Amino acid sequence: MLKALTIAGFDGSGGAGIQADLKTFSALGCYGMSVLTALPVQNTQGVISCYEIELKAIEEQLNAIFDDIIPDAIKIGMLFNSDIIKLVANFLYKNAKNIPIIVDPVMVAKSGDRLLLSSAVESLKEYILPIARVVTPNIPEACDLVGVKSINTDDDMLKVASTILDMGAYSVILKGGHLDSNIARDLFLSKETKEFMDAKKIETKNTHGTGCTLSAAICSYIARGYSELEACKLAKEYLFNALLAAKSNSVGKGAGPVHHFYSIWD
Repeated sequence: MLKALTIAGFDGSGGAGIQADLKTFSALGCYGMSVLTALPVQNTQGVISCYEIELKAIEEQLNAIFDDIIPDAIKIGMLFNSDIIKLVANFLYKNAKNIPIIVDPVMVAKSGDRLLLSSAVESLKEYILPIARVVTPNIPEACDLVGVKSINTDDDMLKVASTILDMGAYSVILKGGHLDSNIARDLFLSKETKEFMDAKKIETKNTHGTGCTLSAAICSYIARGYSELEACKLAKEYLFNALLAAKSNSVGKGAGPVHHFYSIWD
């Protein structure tokens, strides 16, 4: 049985965070495990507040998993502050040297609420990106990481993705969903490979947890043995279908979730 671990934040409304990750792992044939790093109180309308998890509690969760079940792949999501970043990075440096790690640099919620403190961005770049097999920033996150105001063209995407690659990540998928276009254009970049991936942009309000879902899907496919590029392509296809299946759903008063189990039930 393939095993995937998510190290991320909480979403009681079920559409993002570890809840979305675990649903995605299950939908794609992996046994899911989780380590909780922060407790945002949120729903489809936004983040109401956010509570820190004690560092000792995070460390004990990590030890409990690795003492018992070694994951085949790891997804990192919300880390919230520099202390959590350093703790998680140090643990994984010591205990996960041969395990592929997918990093979703969660910084800001759909509602605009910060899920990574501004003071922690440099720590994320220094400690987490160098251990990433794939890092999955959207346009605003990439701008934040690189320090540019906007990304508008293919050349912009290439320059920014290349800069992120230089921060130590093995590969990058720069998600272009925020671009003003009817095409959802993503860029996969590694030292060996450059490929743009296009899909029709689905017009729907139900986009809560799309970033979490995509990175968890990449993690699942890498656990199953696919290359980084193929995992990103398959994950993009999975997310497209999950968005399409949820296009007209009504879950919550705000941005509803995607349909993680579209292939199993309607």
